[in-house]
Amino acid sequence: MLDNAKIRNADELEFAVYCIENIAIRLGKNAEEIYQTLTEKSDILSSYIIPEYEMLHTQSKDYIVDDIISMMEERGIQL
Repeated sequence: MLDNAKIRNADELEFAVYCIENIAIRLGKNAEEIYQTLTEKSDILSSYIIPEYEMLHTQSKDYIVDDIISMMEERGIQL
């Protein structure tokens, strides 16, 4: 797994918000709950979404959301 990364610029911040909001919509949850899941219940935001920004942001919304939800499921994260 990748090292934990911090958001370094506005593009990465905007992408993190985009991911959180679209996962929330797909799962019928609120964005705050998804944020907590990706940061407090797991480290997916800092260990995957941000480090893989360059690759992920070139993909479709469905691909990104499916990919992150799959990772959550693989890690046994319940929503």
